[in-house]
Order: sequence, then structure tokens, then C-alpha cells
Amino acid sequence: MTQNPTPTAADGNAPTPGTVFTVQRIYLKDASLEMPNAPGILLEQSAPQVDVQMDIGNEKVADAIFEVVVRVTVTARIKDKVLFLVEAKQAGIFEVRGLPAEQFDPVLGIVCPGIVYPYLRANVADLVGRTGLPSIHLAEINFEALYRQRLEQNARTQSPIIVPPGSNIRQ
Repeated sequence: MTQNPTPTAADGNAPTPGTVFTVQRIYLKDASLEMPNAPGILLEQSAPQVDVQMDIGNEKVADAIFEVVVRVTVTARIKDKVLFLVEAKQAGIFEVRGLPAEQFDPVLGIVCPGIVYPYLRANVADLVGRTGLPSIHLAEINFEALYRQRLEQNARTQSPIIVPPGSNIRQ
């Protein structure tokens, strides 16, 4: 998808002419499934406890070409034993050009993961379903809220600059 819209927003956040946002490819970068306690654990009658951990990353791979990766680890346990462990990385290659600087990071941190994530959800559900267990359907994610949380967390962890009295450095 290539866009060349005319700016119309009064707040100046509209893309400028010449802005390009293209999805080049979406692909499953890595996936693994482990069932270390099978077959014995499959006879258990208890419901599993499921833990989901997720991470988002991006990397510049060429001029205006970026890879965005959404990683997930899903661990299901019955009592103290692992029923299954799924680790997967879904990635997308995006061409991003002509964006104002303040929009660049949100596009890589919100828009791109939002495009990649549905593919990851489907692949995880498929992997778990192939075990003979009921599929796990990962919840929808608000990537904008996640992005804002990360910004707030980064702002809190940055330590203030301490300027010694009488120095010539201005804050």
C-alpha cells in the first residue's frame, strides 16, 4: 500500500506528499513448540494456567526499509509441570519514507505491529491446535496503549541530570 495524500489536518499531523508506507512482506520468522511432559501430562484433568509474554522490536535493514518483529512466549502449566511452551516471532518488512520525524517511531511501534500481530495470533493458534489440545487464541492488543506505556516507563527510568552548584552548564 503506497500513499501520497495531500495534508488536510489542521494540526499538522497529516502525511506529507511523497509519504510512502508499504508492506513488503509478512512472514513467520521463528516458531517452536515444546511439550516436555507429554504424554503423561495429557492425562491430567486440571485446567492449565496460561502465561503470555510479548515483545516488539524493529530494525533498519536498508534505506527506508524496516523489519518489525512481534515475539510471543506462551507457557501453559498444570500444577508445577509445563503442558506446552510456544515461542514464535512474526515479522514484517515495511518501507517507510517521507514521514515527519515525530510520526516515525509511532508508525514502527503501533501501526506495523498491528499489521503483523494477527498473523502471529493465527500461527500460535495453529501450532497449539496441532498438539491435539484446544487452540489458544491470543487476545487482541491495543498497540497504541502499549506504545504509550513504554514511553511513560522510559520517561520514569531516565535519571535527571544533576548540575553541581556554580557550574556553567544550564538546564
